[in-house]
Amino acid sequence: MSLLDVQSLGISFGGLKAVDDVSFRVAPGEIVSVIGPNGAGKTTLFNMISGVYQPGRGSVTLNGTEVTGIAPNRLAEMGLSRTFQNLQIFQEMTVLDNVLAGYHLSERGSVWADLLSLPGMKRRAAQARAGARKLLERVRLDKAAEQIAGNLSYGALKRLEIARALALNPKILLLDEPAAGCNAVETEEIDHLIAELAASGIAILLVEHDMKLVMRISNHIVVLDHGEKIAEGDPATVSRDPAVIAAYLGTEEEEPAHADG
Repeated sequence: MSLLDVQSLGISFGGLKAVDDVSFRVAPGEIVSVIGPNGAGKTTLFNMISGVYQPGRGSVTLNGTEVTGIAPNRLAEMGLSRTFQNLQIFQEMTVLDNVLAGYHLSERGSVWADLLSLPGMKRRAAQARAGARKLLERVRLDKAAEQIAGNLSYGALKRLEIARALALNPKILLLDEPAAGCNAVETEEIDHLIAELAASGIAILLVEHDMKLVMRISNHIVVLDHGEKIAEGDPATVSRDPAVIAAYLGTEEEEPAHADG
């Protein structure tokens, strides 16, 4: 049974079809990668799935419920969380506090309880801190919990962003170029982390330009070119597809800033 079901999704900007008639599914514990040349529509597709953009056509179903165009915060409550191409980290806050920021959607205490520091609120705060520390252990940043986030290496910041996304207890995690800008060692750490998350049952939808990483960890690959799906299948099948080879050897075009990737 699929956890995420994308059917005939499409969107246009100024008459230009940025994504057109794209369909695929993601099952629990599966790693599905979306690849394609620059300007293929990968991030635009992510933005529609995660509620940043309202699709012009098609539908998105999450765990059996249609969620097309639902706001990102509501999707997070329903089990879909994501990271972004550009780091969304609070550089001046501690590593631990960055992860704690991810718990805000699960906070149900009243304003008065917060203001008066009632026992229930204190208990929830303690639980959140304990949970955040466990997530830092999961991404191998527990020893850096009290450090200022801005002092971390780029690869560590990427893992910190994943930890914050995990604070929402997602069923599916959308990772937008998690290894971009990372060196070989940092990329390997991201590789292992993604595999571990999938092994725990979390579905992973991945956009990534590092083809070695994609081919190594993906169960299924969806290939876009100029907004259209041109191929899909397991890594071996996709790597031999003539349309995929032609797309990557052809001229790469930059996508508009509002629809990058």
